[in-house]
Amino acid sequence: MIRFEHVTKSYPDGTTAVDDLSFEVTEGELVTLVGPSGCGKTTTMKMVNRLIEPTSGRILLDGRDISTVDPVKLRRRIGYVIQQVGLFPHKTVLDNTATVPHLLGWHPGKGRARAAELLDLVGLDPSVYGDRYPDQLSGGQRQRVGVARALAADPPVLLMDEPFGAVDPVVREHLQNEFLKLQATVRKTVLFVTHDIEEAVRLGDRIAVYGQGRIEQLGPPAVVLGAPATPYVADFVGADRGLKRLSVTTIEPGDLEQPPVVHLDDPLSKASGRLAADGARWAVVLDDSNHLHGWLSRDATASGTSGTVREHARRMAAWLPVGSSLKQAFSTMLQHDAGWIAVLDGDRFLGVLTPARLHEALRRSIDADANAIPRADVDLETVAGA
Repeated sequence: MIRFEHVTKSYPDGTTAVDDLSFEVTEGELVTLVGPSGCGKTTTMKMVNRLIEPTSGRILLDGRDISTVDPVKLRRRIGYVIQQVGLFPHKTVLDNTATVPHLLGWHPGKGRARAAELLDLVGLDPSVYGDRYPDQLSGGQRQRVGVARALAADPPVLLMDEPFGAVDPVVREHLQNEFLKLQATVRKTVLFVTHDIEEAVRLGDRIAVYGQGRIEQLGPPAVVLGAPATPYVADFVGADRGLKRLSVTTIEPGDLEQPPVVHLDDPLSKASGRLAADGARWAVVLDDSNHLHGWLSRDATASGTSGTVREHARRMAAWLPVGSSLKQAFSTMLQHDAGWIAVLDGDRFLGVLTPARLHEALRRSIDADANAIPRADVDLETVAGA
């Protein structure tokens, strides 16, 4: 969708902002450009919509050299979101959102209907917010309007320059979550500029780590964190890159332990025998439909063997769906002071993740990327002993 071919941007004073840059962003992919201030990432992005013209090389959009396209028409086909949003203060939220459809000559009713649809998609009820003005919105709400406006004409490409950098950390995390949900729905081709490696890791399908005018490494977040290509990249992503990698490594069924399982209406004597046979300190408790109910400790069966599991089982609060990140798993363990968490596939119980298995999953993921093999093929004994 977007291809850079040996693109360089130099200025008359001898400064080279971008130096012989070649890379490609495929359709529907979100690539984050991350690096320190002045490294060329924003220049790279602005060359895509010709706000900056390259000194040499070519940029192709959907196979066409953008230098042959009228820049005004080009920009109306590309969504653009900046940190300060840039809403028109004299226009309502609905009219701000309909700006590009209006410029493209859409019928006013169609443009406003599309604007209302996009506001709803970004979580702003058009009946509540549509007639308000930008100064009546919070910073986070203005950012949502900016995203809606960029998407209003359904552009194939979205350029985002530090879009969430001007809001507080709590709002920023919420906006990131909402944008990921939105991207899963609209699947735009996105170049996303940020100086924050945490944001780059969280949002990007791939990360481009910039040095001075060059991409030092381009790859999936897990690879960049697990196997930095250069000392510069290792230093930039940080010594705690193993912790950052938790956020991009998901729980897989092969990561789970299989503890003893009992059911709510089982006699306590049966559960006691099961725990004794397995030498286990606790068992997972399922209901009649094999859905997770809670857990049963061995101590609860020690006082006698009368009654059923139902009378002694404890409800389960620490659980996550399969495919959640290891960071979410670790956070859930800490939040509930739990030595393990249950993992579900829908309503179906799959197994439990323990701290030891979490560590193994992380190491197995790193080794799998380093050796270009599936995680399931990594020797767990080697990982555990590493």
